[in-house]
Amino acid sequence: MLGLYLENVRKKSPLVHNITNYVTVNDVANVLLACGGSPIMADEPDDAVEITAICNGLNINIGTLNSRTIESMFKAGKKAQELGHVILLDPVGAGASTLRTTTALNLMKEIKFDVIRGNASEIKTLVLGSGTTHGVDADMADAVNDNNLDFMIKFVKDFSKTSGAVIALTGAIDLVADSERCFVIRNGRPEMGKITGTGCQLSGMMTAFVVANPDKKLEAAAASVCAMGLAGEIGFNNLKSDEGNSTYRNKIIDAIYNMTGKILDDGAKYEIR
Repeated sequence: MLGLYLENVRKKSPLVHNITNYVTVNDVANVLLACGGSPIMADEPDDAVEITAICNGLNINIGTLNSRTIESMFKAGKKAQELGHVILLDPVGAGASTLRTTTALNLMKEIKFDVIRGNASEIKTLVLGSGTTHGVDADMADAVNDNNLDFMIKFVKDFSKTSGAVIALTGAIDLVADSERCFVIRNGRPEMGKITGTGCQLSGMMTAFVVANPDKKLEAAAASVCAMGLAGEIGFNNLKSDEGNSTYRNKIIDAIYNMTGKILDDGAKYEIR
């Protein structure tokens, strides 16, 4: 049952260092607080290594790259690896530009990530070394659906085997896999795609879940995906007729804040393949 992994986050309150993009940094901090974690943000090279050293996990998100933050990512990542901390990579928009793609690939070469979370085209870019990502949305041809589900399950398992990381491929159908098992998750609402940053929020939250459950990284990552998707369902159901995506964002965070292990267990929709 996945609710235990949420309860462990609330008990342990892991401190997560986020080098994330400035579009969503506030929402990442708030969703970490909502799930029971503790956020800290530091992307100055002279600050990032020291901050990483006092944290339990590191969330690296390449959504708004610049030369300063890239330097911080490598320095903090190497320090976190040296200390044995949980490290997550969110390759936002990998495939959309040379800088994003090469940065993500170089990070993977130099840092051993515990978890890699992205949409289908981003993950495909990391596997192939190039891609056709437009913005941060997965190309329709790359989306996971029931017709290509068996192929995509094998794809993420194979990538987990070669990378050594838990792979979380998120979209209409979410896949969270190691080399042997894959959680196929069907929580969520299509309207979540109208909010900037639900994926970035998930990456921060996922880092906290994995930190709090170090011996069950696959299950913890899957639990965070179910929790975010379920929060999307609950938040949407609580919207009034005159409320839109701004209110929806807040209601999703509120749903995480009010979520219990039992609520997650009762609402999680997944199978293991």
